[in-house]
Amino acid sequence: MEKEKSFLSTREVAEILDVNEKMIYTLITDKGLPATKVTGKWLFPKALVEQWLDSHIINYPKTARLPPSVGILIIAGSHDILLEKAIGLFNRLHSDHLAVFGNVGSLGGLRALGSGTCHIAASHLLQDDEKEYNFDFAHRELRGNSPAIVNFCRREQGLLVAKENPKAIRGVSDLGKPGIRIANRPEGTGTRLLLDHELEKADLKGTEIEGYKQEFRGHMDVGLEVLSGRADASLAIRPVAQLLDLDFIPLRWERYDLLISKDRFFEHGVQLFLGILHESVFRNLSDGLEGYDLSLCGKVVFPQGTKSDKPESK
Repeated sequence: MEKEKSFLSTREVAEILDVNEKMIYTLITDKGLPATKVTGKWLFPKALVEQWLDSHIINYPKTARLPPSVGILIIAGSHDILLEKAIGLFNRLHSDHLAVFGNVGSLGGLRALGSGTCHIAASHLLQDDEKEYNFDFAHRELRGNSPAIVNFCRREQGLLVAKENPKAIRGVSDLGKPGIRIANRPEGTGTRLLLDHELEKADLKGTEIEGYKQEFRGHMDVGLEVLSGRADASLAIRPVAQLLDLDFIPLRWERYDLLISKDRFFEHGVQLFLGILHESVFRNLSDGLEGYDLSLCGKVVFPQGTKSDKPESK
């Protein structure tokens, strides 16, 4: 019996979707089709492609599918620059494993975890109390099967604006002024949830803000919109402002966590990845990047959480 393939080629994905192969590259960029590039060739984790397809189907009955766990580590959820670096480090340190990431947003990551199509979900969903993150969402999406939650980092969210802030934007309330255009993130992302929460507090309707309905997959994507002048502001993490030389208006520090089903917590690949979070070679990856706090990194986060959303002194 032929062994089922864990990864698909561009041609195979094109055949499944019944589209031209060139369209696959557009889906990677514009629609978040999960993919990884190895030795110049695109590969597509079969389990994540199936989950991506599920997310675009209405009234599709969820089924429990277990991704392959030997040699492959699937991480899905919220995009983060430092997480990308951690995945790259993991693949360099453990050549017998391959870690891949699906940028499906925080809610998408939790749903992938609940359906068994990823090993680790990355999430930063702010709860109604404005202090805790992820617990209530995980309880709901996983139907009471609470996962293990390990902190990856705390990071600073705020508004990206052009250098010297020519539109004199001081906070979220200014996004409602005439002539202000924003670049937004998709529904289901923690950043979009935070923006909607702040707009509600400011008594603003997002649909009345120019650019609100134009969505971009990652933090760097919205940063490039501001850098190019196509947008005046966007909510994103501070490292993007630093890397693109934009001005940054701080909003809040948030907790960005890794969620793992308890029955998979001690799998070899999962433990290898969690293990690098305690290594100096990983900690050094954040050197020179503003807006990260690793004081909780690698620690199990209990439901009582932390007492403050501000970072501890380093």
